[in-house]
Amino acid sequence: MITLAKGANAPLSATNLSVTVDVAASADLSALLVTEAGKVRSDADFIFYNQPSGPGVTCVPASGGQGWRVDVDLTAVPSDVHAVRLVTSLDDGGRVFGQVGQPVARIASGGQPVAEFPMTGLDRETIVVMVELYRRNGEWKVRAVGRGYDGGLADLIRDHGVSVDDEPATPAAPPAPAAPAAPATPSYPPAPQQPPAAPSYPPSAPSYPPSAPSYPPAPQQPPAAPSYPPSAPSYPPAAAPSPQQSPQQAPQQAPQAGGGEVSLRKGASVSLQKGQRVRLTKDGGQKLTQVRMGLGWDPVRKGGLFGSREVEIDLDASVVLFASGQPVDLAFYNNLTTRDGSVRHLGDNRTGEGDGDDETIVVDLTRVPVHVDALVFIVTSYGGQTFQQVQNAFCRLIDHTDGELARYTLTGGLPVTGMVMAKVYREGGDWKLQAIGDGLNAKVPGEAVPQLAKFL
Repeated sequence: MITLAKGANAPLSATNLSVTVDVAASADLSALLVTEAGKVRSDADFIFYNQPSGPGVTCVPASGGQGWRVDVDLTAVPSDVHAVRLVTSLDDGGRVFGQVGQPVARIASGGQPVAEFPMTGLDRETIVVMVELYRRNGEWKVRAVGRGYDGGLADLIRDHGVSVDDEPATPAAPPAPAAPAAPATPSYPPAPQQPPAAPSYPPSAPSYPPSAPSYPPAPQQPPAAPSYPPSAPSYPPAAAPSPQQSPQQAPQQAPQAGGGEVSLRKGASVSLQKGQRVRLTKDGGQKLTQVRMGLGWDPVRKGGLFGSREVEIDLDASVVLFASGQPVDLAFYNNLTTRDGSVRHLGDNRTGEGDGDDETIVVDLTRVPVHVDALVFIVTSYGGQTFQQVQNAFCRLIDHTDGELARYTLTGGLPVTGMVMAKVYREGGDWKLQAIGDGLNAKVPGEAVPQLAKFL
């Protein structure tokens, strides 16, 4: 494999190539077919998510934990096309390359690496021409380009002769970098920068929970658990009902209270505000025994000069069980049932598509061990996309006999990869639910666990 420096070139012996990019953020890939003048022949030579195929070039969208890929068959590229330019653009809530780190372009053939180009010097750019595959004396070569555009997509395509019907809005200044992620607990492997294709995380990790009674399995000299980052952002204090109501939701909404504790009413769903609590007792003092926590979200539709598309986001709902401030068990996509059987996760949803709950966790309150005093419900972004790319995120409490009892809906979005949605906890002889809605930086549940002490 050849490692290229900016401006360097190398001959290509293979004609069927795949181009990918490694970058610590959500990013799209596209391609431009240009003549020797550096311009496209027509708008059809811009190959991107809403026009994914062109002569000899195909954009393959992200799926299965893998990022975007561009496949190029050089034998099918028209003779009047001098070069195929490969482009990557950030799709991560307005951040720039100076905030997310420098990308690395990789070229492979038949699964075998051919060349790589670690880019340097990118700062305020959101889009960059990584490499170009070009003709020279009847042969194909690759050149490391690394040219970024401060003005984003509009500047790049205008520079290459693609027509722009609508002027884009002036890009806003990039936000301050997100709060740094707390270090992951050493007994649970952190998410890799390039997630594996297998849907479970991590593929090589032993099944959870281990036979030992404590969570997480400690090394011989366990370090102290890190405290929750003081700079971690909190979610906007006011929440509004979701515009997309679940089909199971009761038709009548109970009035909101200004704060503190509210009561559950049969036949009326309570719309909770951040920080509000409800006692898990129905009218007449009847205590709930088995409840379902439904969690849902919708991906934000990405608009652009060439139409819009829905960004696929893999969020995962989990619940962590605590006893006297210590985590003792966990139910998530790779461990669907706690050891005592009191909590069951009903399976992973990888896109957030469709109405209603995307993931559901069932809790049998009568079987929760007496030493467990809190259950914290979290949502994490496996692919690293932030909650700026999520809308209509909610959690709702459902009784197996009376339907939806309470709902908490998040509004807006933050540059964080995890959210603490709610907790169910003991107070005296009763169970209560509290809406939380605070952000944290975690891609997988194991990274979130050390950060949850603040919410107990």
